[in-house]
Amino acid sequence: MSEEKLRLTQLSHGGGCGCKIAPAVLQKILAGVPSGIVPPQLLVGTETCDDAAVYQINPQQAIVATTDFFMPIVDDPYDFGRIAATNAISDVYAMGGTPLFALAIVGMPVNTLPLETIGQILKGGEAVCRDAGIPIAGGHTIDSVEPIYGLVAIGIVNPAHLKRNSGARPGDKLILGKPLGVGVYSAALKKDQLPAGAYEAMVATTTQLNTPGPMLACLDGVHAVTDVTGFGLAGHLVEVCQGSGVRATVRYADLPVLPHARELIEAGFQTGASARNWASYGERVNVNATVGPEKTAKTLLTDPQTSGGLLVACAPDTVTEVLSLFLQQGFSHVSVIGEVAEGEPGIDVA
Repeated sequence: MSEEKLRLTQLSHGGGCGCKIAPAVLQKILAGVPSGIVPPQLLVGTETCDDAAVYQINPQQAIVATTDFFMPIVDDPYDFGRIAATNAISDVYAMGGTPLFALAIVGMPVNTLPLETIGQILKGGEAVCRDAGIPIAGGHTIDSVEPIYGLVAIGIVNPAHLKRNSGARPGDKLILGKPLGVGVYSAALKKDQLPAGAYEAMVATTTQLNTPGPMLACLDGVHAVTDVTGFGLAGHLVEVCQGSGVRATVRYADLPVLPHARELIEAGFQTGASARNWASYGERVNVNATVGPEKTAKTLLTDPQTSGGLLVACAPDTVTEVLSLFLQQGFSHVSVIGEVAEGEPGIDVA
């Protein structure tokens, strides 16, 4: 393969958060792993599939720790680095935390990729960390078959402001901060079928840091926060419902969606992860036939979102303040997409 024709996405079997192991498969793997030590200081561990681990160090401070890495979702190395870093830091914001520093995770086929290309990936990650106000303080590199880049992200949060994904309450409204369709766009990109301007829109949303997180955490009316990534909107909302013991209704017409996503789905573009996601949790999602083409609806709901938006469950009287925080931070697609009620954990899409 000549350097002129070399594309990062051709070097990976999957891209972005679409690389995630399917929820059902992951559950089977973890079922055979014995429980480890759970000290009282560990405020958030693996029990509710939350976005990051949280360990309390004193009454006012807890450490937020997470890691995220994946293979290329785009061909531009600088953009790949930016997207991967934004995605990793998002988990700190989703817990209501403020990032402190990061460690780089780098696996590269050094005999295949030009060293300049690898350097551009790292520069992209550094640029995002600079925007977040944190240093990349170290990391680890390996020679791998496929390009892999990501971060360990470390942050801090006041335990009183910690936002889990398991705190949603009946009566809450659901708010989503970014548009859906990143996985669909990435599938079209691999086949050179993205419409004009769509690539720029994709990069813009995947490199937008979820900075409202710490501010949302200070609002008493915000009860649960998570970020929507590889399991799609439906998968991460199912986790919220299971952890909170509630049922959610999503209004399909109110979902924020990237401009060309629906037409691309109808043209046959979707990731393999979308089907795996539905196979894992589809039995908990009831899609009303009136919402439109079933294939389009299911694909949007399960579409893996690389560096997706924050999903917030908040009291009705807090909605205006939550929307204002998002808008002030430049999240123009923020939308109220549904509500929470009592019932069997799962989702009704109307």
